Amino acid sequence: MTRTSDLAAAKACLTGLCGAEAPVLAAVSGGLDSMCLLHLLATWGRERNLNVAAAHFNHQLRGAESDRDERFVRDWCGAHEIPFVSGRGDVRALAARKRMSLEEAAREARYAFLNQQKTALGCRCVLTAHHADDNAETMLLNLLRGTGLRGLTGIPPEREDLLRPFLQVTRQELADYAGAHDVPYVEDSTNQMDDAARNVLRHQVLPVLRQLNPRAVENMSRAAELLRQDEEALDAAAERLLEKAEISPGQEAILPLDALVGQAEAVTGRAVRQLLSRVCGHRKDLTAAHVRDVLELKQGQLSLPYGVTVYRERDDLRFRRDPALPEERSLLPGETADFGDWRITLTAEPEQAGLAFSFPQEAALSVTVWHPRDRLNGRTVKRLCVDRGLSPEERDRLPVLRVNGQAAAAPGLGLDENFAPDRHETAARVIFYKDRGENV
Repeated sequence: MTRTSDLAAAKACLTGLCGAEAPVLAAVSGGLDSMCLLHLLATWGRERNLNVAAAHFNHQLRGAESDRDERFVRDWCGAHEIPFVSGRGDVRALAARKRMSLEEAAREARYAFLNQQKTALGCRCVLTAHHADDNAETMLLNLLRGTGLRGLTGIPPEREDLLRPFLQVTRQELADYAGAHDVPYVEDSTNQMDDAARNVLRHQVLPVLRQLNPRAVENMSRAAELLRQDEEALDAAAERLLEKAEISPGQEAILPLDALVGQAEAVTGRAVRQLLSRVCGHRKDLTAAHVRDVLELKQGQLSLPYGVTVYRERDDLRFRRDPALPEERSLLPGETADFGDWRITLTAEPEQAGLAFSFPQEAALSVTVWHPRDRLNGRTVKRLCVDRGLSPEERDRLPVLRVNGQAAAAPGLGLDENFAPDRHETAARVIFYKDRGENV
């Protein structure tokens, strides 16, 4: 049987939501965990005027089995008069497009759907059925990856309007609850495969830990809560340190060096990480190594992800984020393309101004930023920019005209002889404009 104390903790999380007119939105996959959550909301919750709607996202990763899960949840909700919404997305295509793992892509697509439906249905919050075993697995995964304190706090019990009322309930307790209340559910066949790290931990590692201590999962949950309190205290200390900084989110920040004097590295490291995330608008990919490099910077500058550069000045550390670089643009004769501060016109009219060149028939023409391998007439674009006194910032936004991917011309740097006017059958002129003035 389930232990009353743990279920009471889950219900305590839900009690504050009872009696409100706005419903809560339960994320329901159809598996054991989420069906227990939906059942609890539909019984105990309804008795306390807790209105619920259910949302199911079909990841389209398991073919007919994915469609079966969606039907199962829809039918159960229909039988119990629970409002139901569903969505689906091509997770494999999303993963390929964004170069993410399937797990990451599935999570992004699922939460985007849940947030959209929460707003559309006027729900107070989203509830998920993550439980203590999920939390233990996450802690172990993060530990294997070399996490800091934040990773050892596991899954947060709440984040803005996302709540996880089962986080102190074990998987076995949920299985007992389902058995005691005849809660139906479907099995995800991929959960039985040890082809993912989380499944290996679930099937092979956690059973060993329970042999050593039957309450291993519960103890890890308690440890995660204690570590979360430590993390919050250190974050608060870092925030107090940052009161001495000048911050323009998404652009620039200046941190006086004397603010770091006498502070523990656990605090200064958090302050630098928080400062970096505010300047670049991201936290992912900002590693402990990046933070250490900033703290150890004695002179010069340091390049970091998301176009952030850190400068060591006499009295300050200055963090600056470069604007996003222009994206590649294709060009056809007669077209004009915007490229950052530049406008590039391609014309076949011989009397027009501009740089005359030629290219093979059917060749693909495009404009991009420079690449370290680019050369014009045997000299690197980087060296040509240095010779002409262009700063790295100006160089990085310089448009490079390409023919079948090969650098052909750039404003102020000239034309590569391989695309001279008499070399190929198709003649054209390219005109580079900047700030509304003709440049080349």
